[in-house]
Amino acid sequence: MPESIRFFHFVSIEPINKSHLHFHFIFYFKKYQKSNEFIYTKVFKKIMKGELIENRVIVWNIEDSRKLFSEGYYGKPIGIPKPKIEEIDAPLVLDLIESLYLLENKKITISKSKRKVTVEQMIEICKDEHHDFDKKYLVYKNFRDKGYIINPGIKFGCDFAVYEKGPGIDHAPFLIQVYNRNEPITSTGIVLAGRLATSVKKQFILAIPKGKDNVDFLALDWWKA
Repeated sequence: MPESIRFFHFVSIEPINKSHLHFHFIFYFKKYQKSNEFIYTKVFKKIMKGELIENRVIVWNIEDSRKLFSEGYYGKPIGIPKPKIEEIDAPLVLDLIESLYLLENKKITISKSKRKVTVEQMIEICKDEHHDFDKKYLVYKNFRDKGYIINPGIKFGCDFAVYEKGPGIDHAPFLIQVYNRNEPITSTGIVLAGRLATSVKKQFILAIPKGKDNVDFLALDWWKA
């Protein structure tokens, strides 16, 4: 029986357009220039309100809940495991990372005990909840700014699951694990990543932050020897 050969190579993740997912595989790292990126975002007509409760932000207004979910698949409606936009009739639960992203982009305001939560305060809250938050948030922003839908990847055993169109519309084709640049990648880690990705028929990608603005993406491929 031929053995499977696993190897990593750098990939360049391009901004998404309305109909296609662009993944250009390259064997060198292409530096991302923000000025050259096409930022695809939905237009929010008004700033919506969220309430910080423990480690989640709740959007209580049903209309706002439906709008946030439909314009980027943010959050999860309470009590609706597989929501459809037209069926959303419940408050929306946002995790801390997406809440900060929406707050930074002035899509929502966040309050706690009727007091406004600032971006700086939200960052500190996120740091208390997430190990290596700065790196994970940089990766999250990188995908969101390029138009991808990015959700927690806990059910796949990784940091993030990335969609082209959104959960319930297409399957997440990419699983993302955030690594520190100085963190060694062990052979055991490579095997586990490969087994995970192939078992769920997805591409496994290591996201390695580089400085404050850039991210290297390293993809795992399997070949038959």
